[in-house]
Order: sequence, then C-alpha cells, then structure tokens
Amino acid sequence: MKSIKEIEKEAFKEMKVAHGYTNPMESSRLVKVVVSVGVGSFKDKKKIDIVTDRLAKITGQKVSLRGAKKSIASFKVREGDPVGVQVTLRGQMMYGFIDKFLRVALPRTKDFRGLNRDAIDQMGNLTIGIKEHTIFPETMDEELKDVFGMGITIVTTANDKDEATSFFKALGFPFAKVNKKTEV
Repeated sequence: MKSIKEIEKEAFKEMKVAHGYTNPMESSRLVKVVVSVGVGSFKDKKKIDIVTDRLAKITGQKVSLRGAKKSIASFKVREGDPVGVQVTLRGQMMYGFIDKFLRVALPRTKDFRGLNRDAIDQMGNLTIGIKEHTIFPETMDEELKDVFGMGITIVTTANDKDEATSFFKALGFPFAKVNKKTEV
C-alpha cells in the first residue's frame, strides 16, 4: 500500500490534464496539518491535562496550550486563561498522521458517509471536525469517560477550491457523493 507522500508525488500525473500543468512543481502539495481542541469549557486543570496528554499520544508531538486573547466577563474568561490546545504537524509527522487518519481513523467513524466538499475553503485548505477522539487507535477503551472533539485543518499550496478538490481526490480522501436533482 502506497503512503500519502508517494501518492502526493503521483498526483501531478492526474492533475496535469485537468489544470494544464507543465511542470511537477506547479502541482499542489501538503504544507501542514493543524489539530486543535477547545478546552474553554473545562475549568478543571485535570481535564485540560487529560486532553493535552491524549492529543500528544494521537499526534505524536508535544501540544501547545493556547490562552485567551481578551478578557470576556460574560464568559468568565480572563486574558491568558487556557482556552484550547493545538498541534502543528509538518514533514514526516504530517504524512504519518494523514495516513493514519485516512486508513484507520475515518473507517472507525460511526455512520461515516464521506467528507463534505464544502469543507474546502477558497484558499484550498480542508477543515474537518471530529466529534469523538476515540476513532484514533491510541485511545484506550478505559478512557471513554472524557470524550472530546477536535478540528483538523489540512493546509495545501492549491490556488483555489477546484484545484484543492481534485488534489484531495488524487490523494484518496473519501468525499461524499453529490446528489443532483434533475428538474423536469
């Protein structure tokens, strides 16, 4: 089975005809993957430590704690209070995470019917929301009492949404089928 890095190199052949590429350097490439979890609702320091530990196990990299930029009295948040954790993956760690995400985690998702094409923005980046972190194999069954969701953003060098969509298809991302209704 080919890795994402190998498939990314071969994506030029598929995209050459559709987008008129003449040079392999014109083809889209993966830049980074940002995995983030909001912990603003957790007032307990232990729960923030649990989320930090599990996200570090899932990504294989140290987690960065993000603080609030402003104080908001109605939410009882002070400037600098921890409101989220984030990991930025590049290089080999990024390719390994995407491989694991596509081949192991997504098939374990309950009622998965494909990724939404609208999750790709105009800049060519894909943002996916995961409801339960338990789809990753690093989580153990005894840890099921503290389930949290996460946001995964995959940043590319694609110029627009169409180019990014064809690039993600070439990489093997499972998009949901589009139902077009015909009017009579």
